Amino acid sequence: MNDNPAGGRGFTFLPPFIKTLLITNVGFFLFEMMFLAGRTLGGEPLQAVVRELFALMPWESGAFRPWQVITYQYMHGGFSHLFFNMFALWMFGMELENIWGSRKFAVFYTLSGIAAAVVHLVISPLLGLPANPTVGASGSIMGVLLAFGLTFPTRPILMFPIFIPIPARWFVVLYAGISLVSGLMSSDDGVAHFAHLGGALGGFLLLRFGQPIFALVDRWEQRSRTPYQANGRVIEVDYRPIPQDDDDVRTPIYAPPQPRTNTPTRFVVDGEPISQEHLDEILDKISKFGYHNLSAREKTILEEISRQM
Repeated sequence: MNDNPAGGRGFTFLPPFIKTLLITNVGFFLFEMMFLAGRTLGGEPLQAVVRELFALMPWESGAFRPWQVITYQYMHGGFSHLFFNMFALWMFGMELENIWGSRKFAVFYTLSGIAAAVVHLVISPLLGLPANPTVGASGSIMGVLLAFGLTFPTRPILMFPIFIPIPARWFVVLYAGISLVSGLMSSDDGVAHFAHLGGALGGFLLLRFGQPIFALVDRWEQRSRTPYQANGRVIEVDYRPIPQDDDDVRTPIYAPPQPRTNTPTRFVVDGEPISQEHLDEILDKISKFGYHNLSAREKTILEEISRQM
């Protein structure tokens, strides 16, 4: 998996982990529809057997398995369920993965989905909700939506059925409120509303208290970027002059940096005009070394520019 948050001169249109999620979710849906539907195993519909193994089964069913808190995130109940989940994942997750990097986004997405599963499993019996299998990425995506709203709080969002632009932070509050009311009032609509709320709760807790987890991800990412390792020893490469015929002449092995040109500035961060060239340098640094290698000032500039776009 490529973890460069951005490539070239701008953000990646389809980042690596989101691309993997799209392929996996669509692929499993097609596999169910094309190869499992209509077939039986020991007299049981094969699709039902697979669902019982990998969908999120209620505690009281006796069919719950630990891996289901992850696998249910990759299964869907129909084409519209799949389409709207994947559309929301792309819409809200793309910028987060570009800014955070693929590994951090993958951990955040997966743990939000696990939190959604746990909340659903705990709350549903308490409220007497139907003990049905649960499938879908909605819980994970609700965590992503909350993170998007906190990262870009003033970004206008226009989505069905509300055709009025709403700032992202208020869109999250509205959506969570609808899920809460629906979960309390509707017991048989077939939607796991408390899984949505659990995903939002998990996303919030990760953003608030998950820094140690993300620090482990950063350290793992740094180790994976080691230029060269042999027999457990790191070989570092640094500058060495190249001898010429004249011993006093040395030629550097790098080209001198090109002077930064001045173009009209579109963004201002803390009173400092940020030129396109400066922004390109930050994006190039992300492409080569990863978001975690940016300085605190560079991260601030990137975040502020994202809010101003």
